[in-house]
Amino acid sequence: MTCRDSCVAAALVLTFALGACGRSDRPEPPPTRGPARLVEGPSLRETAQCHADLTAMGVAFQPLPDRQIAPGCGLVGTVKLLDIGVPTANLGAVRCGQARAYAAWARNAVAPAAYQILGSELARIDSMGSYACRNVVGSAAAAGRRSGHAIANAIDIGAFVLKDGRRIAILDDWNSADPQVQRFLVTIHDSACRRFGTVLSPAYNAAHRNHLHLEDDHAHLCR
Repeated sequence: MTCRDSCVAAALVLTFALGACGRSDRPEPPPTRGPARLVEGPSLRETAQCHADLTAMGVAFQPLPDRQIAPGCGLVGTVKLLDIGVPTANLGAVRCGQARAYAAWARNAVAPAAYQILGSELARIDSMGSYACRNVVGSAAAAGRRSGHAIANAIDIGAFVLKDGRRIAILDDWNSADPQVQRFLVTIHDSACRRFGTVLSPAYNAAHRNHLHLEDDHAHLCR
């Protein structure tokens, strides 16, 4: 091999080596996306105080781990209510402040109103759930905005079951001809408006024709 041939070969080897150094056996990282809409919640101090409040109220509960589930959807500072003194069906994770307001409303407003107005003790409250990763429904003005349910900060209430067997349902009884049923629903609705930031009923829109939406958001919206 001539000197010229040796130089050419060396140059080719060097070129190949430099090209190999520019590559990586690791897969290319995915394209950078915008920041996810992380769910923010109460501070650790606020959550600890809420836990203390529930304990002082005699409420049995289980703290739940924080979870970021999807953009704008997640569980932060939530609890599972185990016993508030009034059984509630179909209730999952609830943000602690919402749980505190709900427990006080169920025990100190709904249960007494059932006994005093309807003449029967309250056996159970039927909820339609708390957490759901979804947007607001039934409002064009809020289209595309996450619901309070997306952060477990809202509870939907569908009916109240009495120990005498009666079931007072929002869908069937909101406009009941029975004046006592009407008085009961007005009383608990007004009480909810004093405890929750947002309370929506069938009087708000068709999307709420079958439930009361209770949300601890300081919005001062009562309909």
